[in-house]
Amino acid sequence: MGHGVSELLEEPATANPSIKAIEAKNRAEAARALAEKDAQAAREEVERIQREAEAERQRAEALQEEANRAADKAHEEKRKMMAEIAEAQRRVEQVTAEAEVAASVAHEDAARFAQQAAEERERARQVEEQARLAEATARAEAAKAQKAAEEECRKADAVRVEAERTAKVAEEETRRAIATKEEVERQWKNGIQPVVTPTMEQLEETKRNIQYKEGMFHFAIAGVAGSGKSSLINALRGLRNRQSDRGAAATGVTETTLIVGRYPDPKHPFVWYDIPGAGTQKIPDWQYFNEQGLYVFDAILVLFDNRFTNTDIAILTNARRFNIPTYIVRSKADQHIWNLMKEMENDSDEEGDQDPGHRNTEAREKFIEATRENVQANLENANLPDQRVYIVSNDTMSNVVRGKNPEVIDEVELLTDLLIQAHARRKADDPQ
Repeated sequence: MGHGVSELLEEPATANPSIKAIEAKNRAEAARALAEKDAQAAREEVERIQREAEAERQRAEALQEEANRAADKAHEEKRKMMAEIAEAQRRVEQVTAEAEVAASVAHEDAARFAQQAAEERERARQVEEQARLAEATARAEAAKAQKAAEEECRKADAVRVEAERTAKVAEEETRRAIATKEEVERQWKNGIQPVVTPTMEQLEETKRNIQYKEGMFHFAIAGVAGSGKSSLINALRGLRNRQSDRGAAATGVTETTLIVGRYPDPKHPFVWYDIPGAGTQKIPDWQYFNEQGLYVFDAILVLFDNRFTNTDIAILTNARRFNIPTYIVRSKADQHIWNLMKEMENDSDEEGDQDPGHRNTEAREKFIEATRENVQANLENANLPDQRVYIVSNDTMSNVVRGKNPEVIDEVELLTDLLIQAHARRKADDPQ
């Protein structure tokens, strides 16, 4: 570009001055155009160089970032390697220390062994002797093991013999039990009443059957059929003999209790049990106590209506044998007093010679006196100690339990004595 301008400026000055001026002007314009072209080319070159430089800079930055990442990775690898080297060095030091300790121990052992070897003439002979000793020991152990096996076989034979002997004894016991049962049955047929004691299995089974629970007090109401056991249980629980009273024991003219009925008390930790009446099953009086499982109860109420029976005596006798507290109770007092009052009225020579209140009082006193004398005489004839009889009316007992204040005979005292008995038992079972 500079060379062309010089050529234009160096033309010979031989032409006409005006032509020269025009030519000079043309040359100047040509030189300027050429210069602008060269400048444009230069600018484009500069821009190209700048673009290449920017691209190179970006590549350099990318390479720098890659180099930084590589450096960071190398640094991390170096750090890990240094940590591994440090750990390896620590392990080496640890192993070295252990090796030194082992070497020290080995040195001491070697010194000890050397001292022992010095006292021996021939190490090889000693090893051989030890081998022979080990072989002899192995033979002895084998013989011992064989002897132990023979002993175990002997014991197994002894156990088998003992098992056979036990089986024979059991068979003999079974034969004796059958013979005993046959003898008991023979005695039953002859009217002899043997004493039967339930086994522990029977005791536990009976407790499960009645749902016996520790911490509760279990009252059994027992006696002959029709004595009013279900009605008394309802009264003791403050219920009436109505279907509307939920949970009331079923009552009726005939014996309604065919299985043991369980009735928890709504106010106290008691459970009342309605025992099927004697006479409803083909069970002798003396066998009634065991057949109904009365031996598991905490207390027994012996309930009778018209007369004291052999069943009642048998219950009292067996309860004494099992050390179970008993309460003799005569039920339906209001009905008996009313019947006696009507008899007194019919036997009177003069109509209306006594007012109804006086006649009721007299009938009441006669009934109470006759009942106590009858029970006392029956207990004496059965060689049983004298025992109080509680005379109650079920309606009166129900009213007492429900907080009312009716005219009573022994209802309050019976209920009080039952509560005292139950709480005394609970206190004895749980001194805390």
